[in-house]
Amino acid sequence: MIAISETATVKRRMPLQDINIALLIFLVLYAAIALIQPNYLEAGLFMNFLRRAAPLVILACGQLCVILTGGFDLSMGALITLVVLAASILIDGDPDMTWAVIAGLYAMGATVGILNGAIVAFLRVPSIITTLGTSLLVTGTALAWSGGAPRGDLPDNFRDAGRLVLRDIPLTGTLPLAVIILVVVVALVWWGLQATVYGKRLLALGDNPRAAELAGVPVTATRISAFVISALAAVTAGILVGGFSGVSVNAGKGMELQAIAACVIGGAQLLGGRGTVWGAVFGALSLFALFTLLNLLGLPQALRDSVQGIILIAAVGASVWRHRRSN
Repeated sequence: MIAISETATVKRRMPLQDINIALLIFLVLYAAIALIQPNYLEAGLFMNFLRRAAPLVILACGQLCVILTGGFDLSMGALITLVVLAASILIDGDPDMTWAVIAGLYAMGATVGILNGAIVAFLRVPSIITTLGTSLLVTGTALAWSGGAPRGDLPDNFRDAGRLVLRDIPLTGTLPLAVIILVVVVALVWWGLQATVYGKRLLALGDNPRAAELAGVPVTATRISAFVISALAAVTAGILVGGFSGVSVNAGKGMELQAIAACVIGGAQLLGGRGTVWGAVFGALSLFALFTLLNLLGLPQALRDSVQGIILIAAVGASVWRHRRSN
């Protein structure tokens, strides 16, 4: 009886422990940023930091849903690139086309998510292979469509998602629209994972797919829906990236790996069955804070990529170590 009680206590404390570790890393990194640039402690500049970090945080929330099932989504970065290029070509500077194109972008993202989920669920192809193939397919489609170079134009009402800043806001002074979108996405994902049966199904599927199936969990539908959520998060992030940075053929390059690293830093278990939304959020903020710190130090882009690789390896190693220790 005592052993069972102790195990239950460990399981209850685990998510909080993971969140605190990710939050601590973020606070340390942001303190280092503030030492170099003290104005980062101002509310307005912190809001700007959140605005620029919003795409990565949203990606991490979407990626978390797939990781909880024991899978990966490597097509997120390619989908971001496709979203930016497709939007610029289809809208081509006409603001009247913006909302119709955005609806089409979400439909396109849902199609990619369904394709990923269906291949994994029905054909039993590992998600890392499936989404890698989808990534190449989507990237090739985007480059072929655009001719390998930026085309078209993004109007102001599209770019407002990444650039619009509300003024004269109490306490903070400013409030970027991207931060509002970020809060809404995080709240929706948190609600879906914590306050609904769906979140329990994701955890059960990642912990033991066979046991989840025997318990009546709709395994196929749950797995496919996780990839759809991930794809829709990538579309949202792509809209923010396009609004913030403009049109680029490398808009989403490497962001899928950053999202995975953010989830693992936040305590998500790569084999599935464990992870929290707040852990993913603080993991993404920690990663973006590190990139900001490297930029302030004037370190080259190549070194930033190397550091990202080291972080990913270390995060995966830490995840495996935590899993072995828990077992």
